[in-house]
Amino acid sequence: MTVNVALIGYGLAGASFHAPFIAAEPRLKLKRVVTSRRDEVLRAFPDAVVSTDIEASVSDHDIQLVVIATPNKTHGPLARDALLAGKHVVIDKPFAVDPAEGADLIALARDRGRMLTVFHNRRWDGDFLTVAKLVEEDRLGEIALAAFRWDRFRPEIKPGWKEVPDPGTGLLPDLGSHMIDQAIRLFGYPDMIGGDVALQRPGTLIDDYFEITLHYGPRRVILSCSSLAMAPRPRFALHGSKGSFVKYGIDPQEAVLRAGGSPRDPGYGVDAPEDYGVLTDAAGRHPVPTERGDWSLFYKGVAAAILDGAPPPVDPVEALAGLSIIECVRRSARDGRLLRFSPPG
Repeated sequence: MTVNVALIGYGLAGASFHAPFIAAEPRLKLKRVVTSRRDEVLRAFPDAVVSTDIEASVSDHDIQLVVIATPNKTHGPLARDALLAGKHVVIDKPFAVDPAEGADLIALARDRGRMLTVFHNRRWDGDFLTVAKLVEEDRLGEIALAAFRWDRFRPEIKPGWKEVPDPGTGLLPDLGSHMIDQAIRLFGYPDMIGGDVALQRPGTLIDDYFEITLHYGPRRVILSCSSLAMAPRPRFALHGSKGSFVKYGIDPQEAVLRAGGSPRDPGYGVDAPEDYGVLTDAAGRHPVPTERGDWSLFYKGVAAAILDGAPPPVDPVEALAGLSIIECVRRSARDGRLLRFSPPG
């Protein structure tokens, strides 16, 4: 069986992060695309129906799955309409603009018996898979300190919806959603949260810096992003009772896709040896080959969830917890104090 897919949105997310992986999964077929970029879509997918009519795509009886890759504030309303139309739904991150909206979507999906999942593709970054493997194999021992950093140098204010202070915009829900999700995958839910959120670039209207400290008893997990770091800090640095692991650089998949590459290309997701992380333990310093990254596993999981009854590749309840952490971070930053965290029930 094949699942027919309608993709809503063909900007960077739709064109580079969703369409190539839908096309690469043999049990999915990209049948409709909602966008004004008709010629661009048809060059890549000549059999697709392209229009700007969202309602027609969502109501099409031949469509089983709707993928939402639109500005963040539209995620919730579009997902609701698709679920009410009886479709399975994939939502790009952030899941929704706040936990209440996310909880409503989860309840609606359960009521309608439809799969709902969130595109936390960074679970399948090669560097994160390497970190997860080291932790699982107890190569670092008991982790005392973990720091996830995502730095870039983007001082200019570029035109577009991401720089507009709408619900769901800002660096915290953008990159922070991924980093929080990775922390939850490795360590579970924190006990306490401290947050610092700032607007640092001249003229910016949205947060472009944050630092989050997640407390797990005595363990500290720091998540931080800067838009003004010309010399980035380590992407991952974990320190435990048996050793430390430090890794620089960003997973290579995004750069390949932005350049028009495909997940089917030879060597896709393979890290360069000079970018391998370093494990330091009692025996010395050792380069650790990076696990191969593979975002296509997300859409393999989507097909399995719809056709085989498998769990969704990302449980929306975990994405909802991420939204709750973002909300807690903002309150902590505003109030200037640590806050106790209780995951959503």
